[in-house]
Amino acid sequence: MAAAQGRLSDDAGGMEDPKGEDLHTGETVPPAFRAAVDTLRSARPRPQIEIEPTRAPKRLAPHAYALEATVVEGDDDLADGRLVLLHDPAGHDAWRGTFRLVTLVRAELEAEMAADPLLPEVCWSWLTGALQARGLTYGEPSGTVTRASSHYFGGLSARPAASQIEIRASWTPREGRDGVPDTAAHLASWCDLLAQVAGLPPAGAGDTSVVTLPQRRDPQSR
Repeated sequence: MAAAQGRLSDDAGGMEDPKGEDLHTGETVPPAFRAAVDTLRSARPRPQIEIEPTRAPKRLAPHAYALEATVVEGDDDLADGRLVLLHDPAGHDAWRGTFRLVTLVRAELEAEMAADPLLPEVCWSWLTGALQARGLTYGEPSGTVTRASSHYFGGLSARPAASQIEIRASWTPREGRDGVPDTAAHLASWCDLLAQVAGLPPAGAGDTSVVTLPQRRDPQSR
């Protein structure tokens, strides 16, 4: 699986033990965080999106759990990403809550699409639109949309120029009455974003309300 290689922030640390202890500190995992993680583990995305756990950053919050995903069609990887669930039982002023979701999503683009001056705004609207489409309430969204072009020279001059879009974002999911956010729905929204960036059609039959990026001509082979 092609992991999202860009670092969200900080270094990568230990994973939460499913039995309820943090393997790095030995501290007991709060029930709310354990429930949120269990929901993430049980979620099933659309077939083209492959998801697996990965190492989570340790210095962003007392508790963290991370997933990486690749959008696959045939033998081609169309996009990849990383989603991190953070939890601070004491609350966090900047989050205005005890949970935070942080993401990195990347895909290669056609050169003409990368040159569109409205592309950053459109990509950001895909994130907020994906959350709103599933009726999710969230707060304190922030992030960046970056597009980059690579041109090759010398011994690499045979390679065609390539363009890439990268979305980094975070938001605070609304917690339910039990203090646990609906992480399954947020994961589904994130998968919707990945599919849009990859150029896949909407998952729902007949749903033409969502505009996706056209698939690039030379997707990365697996």
